Amino acid sequence: MANKIVRMSKSQFAPAIVDATISEAINKPSISFWQDSWMRIRKNKAALVSMVLIALVFIFAWVGPLISGHGLDEQDLKRTNLPAKIPGLENVSWLPFDGTRTMANGNVVDVYEQKNIEEHYWFGTDGLGRDVLTRVAKGIQISLYIAFLAALLDMLIGVAYGAISGYYGGKLDNVMQRIVEVVSGVPNLVVVILMILVFEPGIMSITIALAITSWTSMSRVVRAQVMKLKEQEFVLASRTLGSSNFKIILKHLLPNLASVIIINTMFTIPSAIFFEAFLSFIGLGLQSPLASLGTLINDGFKTLRLYPHLMLFPAFFISLIMVCFNMIADGLRDALDPKMRD
Repeated sequence: MANKIVRMSKSQFAPAIVDATISEAINKPSISFWQDSWMRIRKNKAALVSMVLIALVFIFAWVGPLISGHGLDEQDLKRTNLPAKIPGLENVSWLPFDGTRTMANGNVVDVYEQKNIEEHYWFGTDGLGRDVLTRVAKGIQISLYIAFLAALLDMLIGVAYGAISGYYGGKLDNVMQRIVEVVSGVPNLVVVILMILVFEPGIMSITIALAITSWTSMSRVVRAQVMKLKEQEFVLASRTLGSSNFKIILKHLLPNLASVIIINTMFTIPSAIFFEAFLSFIGLGLQSPLASLGTLINDGFKTLRLYPHLMLFPAFFISLIMVCFNMIADGLRDALDPKMRD
């Protein structure tokens, strides 16, 4: 049999076209990039919990000294090496907040009652009778200050250097990248020692050392992204309309690099905290009576077996801060990176 050709009029197609149009209607409201990123990061429970914990750590760092009522270098030899004692938790045997200490003969002694001390020290005291809670809170302040200052300098220097190098390219890019290689080849510890020879050991020398050496990774990331974006149509259109190079970098390229810059800055903060703690632990950081988490861990490590509370609390907070910032950075990377979308 011959095949029959069926012809249909346009009116017969109309209902199908209308149904398809209705089924493809947009049901969700349009949202911006940052709104979409916030919706994605809210699904990351680890990042949200880390944000809450970091906020609580900030509150403790500023409110802690007010609660304790003691100064950073306030000493009293009558209350030396007191264990931690928190009101309300004294009868909870499995928590180390009852103010007791086990002696060498196995007897458990209430040190506060033994020394006739009625005041409670939540984190105990050190060998000079200074309140550990106050020193830990001040140590968190200094560690976070150094970390955020180093991250800010890293962002400003690295972003500007990488954007200029990647945008102009050519001989300028070759010269600037050779400088980056030279700076990257110098160990951070060597730069810190040189800064200590010029300045006194402290916040200034650590900050300058971090500012000199830590921006190289940021500049390389920004340079790679700028080299990829500078050939895009929106940049070529802006250049055709007569925009200057500075305006193109500032108005068109850097806003498109905001997510990359934020992610790398968040990863810089825990690295800076660890670097400062390491320098303070080996004796190249802050000097007494100032205290950072690294110096407190160094002091507690010397008497770990006798008075473990001196190292327990600063080690707990530095671990908590580093883990939380890394989890937040991972969450931001998943939320801001388009390649990580579901």
